[in-house]
Amino acid sequence: MNDVLKQRIADRLEKVGDDLIALSEQLHGDPELGWQEHRSSAAVAQLLAAHGFEIEQPYLGLDTAFRAVLGSGDGSFTVGFLAEYDALPGLGHACGHNLIAAMSAGGAIALAEVASEAGITVVVIGTPAEEGGGGKIELLERGAFQELDFALMAHPAPVDVAEARPFAVTHWHVQYDGKAAHAAAYPERGVNANDAFLVAQLGIALLRQQLPQGVRVHGVQTRGGEAPNAIPERTEGRWYVRADTTEQLLELEERMLKCFEAGALATGAKLTVTPESKRYAEMRTDDEALELYRRNAITIGRDFNVDPVAAAMNRASTDMGNVSQVVNAIHPYIGVGGEASNHQPAFAAACVGPAAERTLRDGALALAWTAYDVGRQRAAATAPQSLPTTDAPRKGSS
Repeated sequence: MNDVLKQRIADRLEKVGDDLIALSEQLHGDPELGWQEHRSSAAVAQLLAAHGFEIEQPYLGLDTAFRAVLGSGDGSFTVGFLAEYDALPGLGHACGHNLIAAMSAGGAIALAEVASEAGITVVVIGTPAEEGGGGKIELLERGAFQELDFALMAHPAPVDVAEARPFAVTHWHVQYDGKAAHAAAYPERGVNANDAFLVAQLGIALLRQQLPQGVRVHGVQTRGGEAPNAIPERTEGRWYVRADTTEQLLELEERMLKCFEAGALATGAKLTVTPESKRYAEMRTDDEALELYRRNAITIGRDFNVDPVAAAMNRASTDMGNVSQVVNAIHPYIGVGGEASNHQPAFAAACVGPAAERTLRDGALALAWTAYDVGRQRAAATAPQSLPTTDAPRKGSS
């Protein structure tokens, strides 16, 4: 380590390490779903406030969003650490958002130690409802992130993967309304909403044979009926449609909707498809910044030589993709180790404990160092070039 300011960042992070672990454990032990993260968002904001950040919460009309800023920089470079803290229904923090929040808070606190000397303004934006709610998209449409020159966060995964390559995704709630009737005595008087769902799922299963490689369509039926002797009057489900780009996603949506319409046409049930959030976009990665992150992570001891199968988490969809369309951004994945993968109960268990604590510290430090390096690099690129003095000979003069 030959950079004095980067050493100060590391020293500052070491001093707040226990606070970050306590925050991560608090979030993990008290998981809250998207748009309901009142205690979680408050805990992250309170830690930042305790370290000198000015807090705005609610932020842009969203109760569980916040903006924290430490204005030590001269405004020439503003970096935003994005914090997620929503949990999964029935699985708690099986995607490790407790670590995301703690890493972003820790990275920001550590970087703030040298913000004045480095000419950096440090911002943390708490972003609710990443798990299907599109909290960052709502914030983006309300004017968030526009102040940032660079945005970053790190996401837990089984192994380290530098580049995020998420699918663009659509989230739908699907509902069929039919007519109830006694299934034995008066079946002809019913309109079977469950049959409508079955027809649609069969159409989707057959459609998969003709879909482009890499496209994903998947969902669950959350309501199928109440009793076997009553024709189901209403059925509901949630479906995700994923593609490599937003353009490809729009084409795929049309084909998927025809499958759901087929269920309604075949049974006479009424179909209602409601978006659960706005579309998540694909990621537009800042390649130069990502290379800086990779170097910093390797310096800390992270290893990117991993099994490609274990690295597949980098294809998961995220509303960070929408942010990356308007702000230079990176979204690396950082490994917690073990055999479990995201959205499994065992992964939630892996997001606390000694291994998770090392991931937290490494991730926070790699983010802080990367933000510092990007700020320094951009400042050098925009610095005015010195002009020749009047005594210096002009090019070509004798």
